[in-house]
Amino acid sequence: MAPGVEPEDIKEDMILPGSNIVVGPYAGDAKIKEVEFVKSSNKPKDCPKDERPEFAMLGRSNVGKSSLINALVKKKEVALTSKKPGKTQLINHFLVNKSWYIVDLPGYGFANASEAARMDWSSFTKGYFLNRDTLVSVLLLIDASVPPQKIDLDCANWLGRNKIPITFVFTKCDKMKGGKAKRPDQNIRDFQELIRQNYNHQPPWIMTSSVSGLGRDELLLHMSQLRNYWNNE
Repeated sequence: MAPGVEPEDIKEDMILPGSNIVVGPYAGDAKIKEVEFVKSSNKPKDCPKDERPEFAMLGRSNVGKSSLINALVKKKEVALTSKKPGKTQLINHFLVNKSWYIVDLPGYGFANASEAARMDWSSFTKGYFLNRDTLVSVLLLIDASVPPQKIDLDCANWLGRNKIPITFVFTKCDKMKGGKAKRPDQNIRDFQELIRQNYNHQPPWIMTSSVSGLGRDELLLHMSQLRNYWNNE
């Protein structure tokens, strides 16, 4: 639900296209005017401590996370893109408009990492989620070009059990597969059906494409109202 909006007051024209996100009174300036890399941390306790609100980007290592960050800020190479999944293995803070952070977290489930490295990722990333007071929401990226993946559902359910705010950001929504493969909108519906088994209320979700720009402005508007609500709490 949108902060500041009662469910009975929601009208269809308040819902952003390609999403279930309602625009409410806390929606504000969503433009990104400047972005700067601040630091990489290999432990949650080393992350910036300046009390600015932040959004954590999380997803499987080939979900298109770096491409989406670059599309949001309209700069290439802000996040490290690589043909080798699993390149980001630190907690990377990018300061936006000198007022809030995008946090690029390590991708999970990359096949080439050792079992020990995967365990390290799990413990230190979970430590970040459980102890980060400035975290406004986790943007959990889900590849809409493939059917629901158990690892994504497990991650979403863990976040839900720990009462960590979440928005599902479906990526690669421009990829219309040929043949017998399902279309992105069908994969999204299938994913949401599985999520309903563990969530009493459907979390916010939105369709995006870093190739076509689909959902970029809408996602930034969603982040603006979450941020403004957080600042006013």
